Amino acid sequence: MELHNRNVRTDVRELGALVGDVLAAQASTEAYETVEELRNAAIHYRRGDASNRDRLHESVEELSTTREGIVARAFTTYFELINLAEERERVRSIRNADDDGSLHDSFDATIAEFADQGVDPETLEDLLADVLIEPTFTAHPTEARRATVKAKLRSIANHLEELDERNLTERERNAIWRDVTAEVTSLWGTRQVRQRPPEPEDEARNVGWYLENTLFDVVGDAYEEFEETISKEYNDVDCPKLFEFRSWAGSDRDGNPFVTPEVTDETLERQRAVAIEKYRDRCKRLSAVLSQDGERYAIDDALAESLAADAERFPTVVEEARERYPDEPYRQKLRLMRERLDRVDDVRPGEYPDGDAFLADLDVIADSLIADGQDAVHESFVEPLRRQVDTFGFTLASLDLRDHRENHTEAVAEAVAIEGVDYREMDEEARTEFLTQAILQDDPVVDADEPGDVSETTERVLERFQAFAEWQDEYGQQAIDTYCISMTEEPSHVLEVLFLADQVGAVSLPDHCGLDVVPLLETESALNGAERILGTLFDNEAYATALDVRGSVQEVMLGYSDSNKENGFLAANWDLYENQRRIAQFCRKEDVTLRLFHGRGGSISRGGGPMNEALLALPNETVTGQVKFTEQGEAIAEKYANPRIAERELEQMLDAQIRARHEANEEPTEVVPDRWVDAMETMVPVARETYRDLLNTDGFVSYFGQATPISVVEDLNLGSRPASRSGERTVEDLRAIPWVFSWTQTRLILPGWYSLASGIDAYLDAVGEEDGLETLREMYEEWPFFRTTLDNAGLALARTDPEIAAEYADLADDDLRERFFPELIGEYERGRELVLSISGRDQLLRREWLSESLDRRNPYVDPLNLLQASLLGRTHRTEEEERTLRLTVNGIAAGMKNTG
Repeated sequence: MELHNRNVRTDVRELGALVGDVLAAQASTEAYETVEELRNAAIHYRRGDASNRDRLHESVEELSTTREGIVARAFTTYFELINLAEERERVRSIRNADDDGSLHDSFDATIAEFADQGVDPETLEDLLADVLIEPTFTAHPTEARRATVKAKLRSIANHLEELDERNLTERERNAIWRDVTAEVTSLWGTRQVRQRPPEPEDEARNVGWYLENTLFDVVGDAYEEFEETISKEYNDVDCPKLFEFRSWAGSDRDGNPFVTPEVTDETLERQRAVAIEKYRDRCKRLSAVLSQDGERYAIDDALAESLAADAERFPTVVEEARERYPDEPYRQKLRLMRERLDRVDDVRPGEYPDGDAFLADLDVIADSLIADGQDAVHESFVEPLRRQVDTFGFTLASLDLRDHRENHTEAVAEAVAIEGVDYREMDEEARTEFLTQAILQDDPVVDADEPGDVSETTERVLERFQAFAEWQDEYGQQAIDTYCISMTEEPSHVLEVLFLADQVGAVSLPDHCGLDVVPLLETESALNGAERILGTLFDNEAYATALDVRGSVQEVMLGYSDSNKENGFLAANWDLYENQRRIAQFCRKEDVTLRLFHGRGGSISRGGGPMNEALLALPNETVTGQVKFTEQGEAIAEKYANPRIAERELEQMLDAQIRARHEANEEPTEVVPDRWVDAMETMVPVARETYRDLLNTDGFVSYFGQATPISVVEDLNLGSRPASRSGERTVEDLRAIPWVFSWTQTRLILPGWYSLASGIDAYLDAVGEEDGLETLREMYEEWPFFRTTLDNAGLALARTDPEIAAEYADLADDDLRERFFPELIGEYERGRELVLSISGRDQLLRREWLSESLDRRNPYVDPLNLLQASLLGRTHRTEEEERTLRLTVNGIAAGMKNTG
């Protein structure tokens, strides 16, 4: 049976034609012809029908200012729609493969494999009980599109789904296509570029959209699939809670002065309100189903007792429920459950104190249905809601707080100075001793409510910690129970946060600790010093007590972005791999459960790439079952905007994590041959030095400023957080996202491959090319870490286009261009040659669909790149030209399907 009416070629062809029709209608036939001329010139060159890009250059240079804006809008609109076509194709692939049993990386295949291997039910239950996957949404500014544009695109995507999956009459098809035309016409007239930066509240609402509109419903479906899959091979194996969702949006204060306690409070309040409304709606739907006649169907004792307790709690409401639903006990119970939901955040008593209490009432209904033989009703209607409550609680997504360690140090120093303590002059050992004693004593050291004459930084930090204690009282500990410390370098940086939490009552040892304190290790020194930092903390009386209260689970966050920007792609990946192993081995020795928090970005250089492959490539020692990772910007939209893709993402995550955990149980210490480690330790120092030499070479920062659109990216209003930490144009000070974003725009994606070739060549020089390549090929075939690293570099190399990059290099001063561009291209070409040689492929990309996607996109990105380079090269730009320039950034980001 054919599941679909269309294919990707049909979608691309018809949507592309529609853009042309709208362009001609909304601008002019002449404008349409101009765009067609540019498109054809780019295609002819890419196909080899033209020997150079001269005609394309001439066409771009001949554009009037007005026509430049139309061209930028036309290609940007095209890419937005083509992205929808490729999303639809991914859905087709998932559904077709699921239907014919060929879905790779599937939970179904893994469970069948476990059964074949003789994994017994108890082992599988233990395995599942270990697993907890925590995607964590951040507000980092990597989403170039406006919310208004995204809403229109989702509407078009829904229409494409109807055309593809429904049996329609010709009249119905025409009506849907008319609506698509209307949406594209509206999209054409919509401003693509933000006129103001999004506020933190906007970012929190954006993250909330995916939780509320996609994941909330998907979770129930996903668990149903997981349970069905398990039941095919195993009897009586329960599927426990496997996922939690967390968020930094509205709570991440690092480098963002606009994330105030008021913003966080509003985010918590809105998320709870959304969750409560969702549950109230589900209870109403459930009431329509659970209409069983109490005279014909018995209820168990627990439900009867629960109704009796409700009668004491709400006598008036119970009477009303009995009148409205006579002899319908399930409906009576659901009416009272809605009443308790209504009273959350209300002055009236009787509300549910938390999601667990609501879940307990659902369990009473579920148990009664099962006892009465109504398993089908329970499985179809009650169990999905149970899974939603178990996953989302009353919080929707738990918030993590984060700030830079310097702010905590400043706040502690100023606050205790009023009490006569000179914290600033203490060395690390003295600071640790002081903080420990202060945490363990009963009385507070500082008055957080009235700290006296302190700086604005200290005032903000103390206000946040006071609010933290109040948030936990109001919304529950689960709503906000993690505090992440950026740029952690010393044990005292962790103890400072524990101290501040203690001063406001969120910590009261030895009985209560309301937060996990999470060091973010992102520099080379911090990663290499991880055992020293953690060892001091684990031996510290105050911290060890807090850790014990928190279940002896230590979360450690690893910073991929800044590690890469500091060390380069190869060295950063190896540092992270090696230090993860060391941290995991150390925690195991200390009998502490490690939960790694991977601070990944969307781009390859910032830890991006397929999540399931990343999970499988982690060292066995680190796979405790619990894992946490950031989801950012356009990666959120790509993974979670479409329900079918979102469910598939969850399945792949679970499949990878359960396989990785099983392997870790079988082989707790990953065996890595010494010759492989020697190879890495020969490559990495040279790769690191090569990368740092580039960044530290006099003139490189100027070249970066002249040969990339960083000046435009900084002013794009992508996010509420400033693009740099101090406003200075230095590589060190610049945030990783605009650093990667700017290179991506120029199609010279050096953060994803620069110095890889230098490192590999150093190894080949040391051991001989023939023997060295043989070892590297063995590493690629047998070592998931090295294979994933090389494949990710290959992806960045494949997306690099030296000819387009040369257009931007030409914008730099001649001496800067000659000093840097040939070196960059030389590293690219050698990297490309080595990746192909080691992988044994004849192309950089091992996924055919990705190669097809790049081939489809490249001719359409080229005109935008040439137009952008032309605009950047102008000394003085009009306001209209500035708008067009900003639009080209959006268009290239859509065409590359990546920003930073």
